[in-house]
Amino acid sequence: MSENSPDPVEYESSVNIQTFLTFFVAMTVGLLVAVLILPSWLPNMSFSLGGDAPKAFWYLSRATAFVSLSLLWLSMALGLGITNKMARLWPGAPAAFALHEYVSLLGLAFAVFHAIVILGDHYINFTLLQLFIPFSTVDYRPFWVGIGQLAFYTWAILALTFYIRPVIGQKSWRLLHYGSFAMYLMGIFHGLFSGTDTSAGWGQNYYWISAGSLLFLLTYRILASVIDGLSPQNKQQTQVSAPRPTQG
Repeated sequence: MSENSPDPVEYESSVNIQTFLTFFVAMTVGLLVAVLILPSWLPNMSFSLGGDAPKAFWYLSRATAFVSLSLLWLSMALGLGITNKMARLWPGAPAAFALHEYVSLLGLAFAVFHAIVILGDHYINFTLLQLFIPFSTVDYRPFWVGIGQLAFYTWAILALTFYIRPVIGQKSWRLLHYGSFAMYLMGIFHGLFSGTDTSAGWGQNYYWISAGSLLFLLTYRILASVIDGLSPQNKQQTQVSAPRPTQG
């Protein structure tokens, strides 16, 4: 990265952990209250949430999975936009960094809800312990569900690094952030092979467009770095900044 490129170390964390936890608890409580109250207002929803084969929990889990993955995509696109200078055009590097952090935390919250709400589905019939232990869902695609669980834990660790960056240092923080690419791939594979919307045309288009757009941004970032490093202007700056040898 060139000296003129925006560096995330210049920007402080815009969302403190207390604010995020408050928001997450409020969102979770609000969703649970809605699940309890709405059936009394909409009688047809009572059948979907209750009975021997409730389907609403499965639909909620599927919907929040796509919301979470979309927020992860947006967070990574913003992160790549910061490093390849595209964020300077809009919305600006500081704003992009703040959105990058906030959207990542919001997506993580939806990922938690995606996992918890599936406990109400009687067909999958996951236990709470199976939600926490990767590859333990023996009755439903354990490998690909486990990949998704590993992606979630990786996401949680990366989100935590926003708050311990002064402790671990910028170099370690940046190195850990490279793990976001593996995390996103795990999330994509989890959705492709454990989800039930992969065969749908809109689902396939979603995966192709989201993954392809990030690949484009990553390729642009790599090429821009190579061209930036080979440009004559940067070489002249390096030569000017180099110390001159003392004459005897």
